[in-house]
Amino acid sequence: MQLAFITSKKVGNAVIRNKSRRRVRALVKDYEDNMIIGSYMFVMKNEINQKSHIQLKKDFQFAFRRMKLFKNENNI
Repeated sequence: MQLAFITSKKVGNAVIRNKSRRRVRALVKDYEDNMIIGSYMFVMKNEINQKSHIQLKKDFQFAFRRMKLFKNENNI
């Protein structure tokens, strides 16, 4: 599986950009075993800094299900 994490300077300084990338990378790692193999690109927007981990997890789960990226919906 190929993953790309893109963060523009609009998100914040280098520390904030790296923190947002680490947060998304950790969330994707939780779902990686259940995702269909492919290439994925994640683009961070400024709103990521205001969301809690729980809210981000819910958003990712909703988006992944909507895009049908899970191998088996029952395991999630």
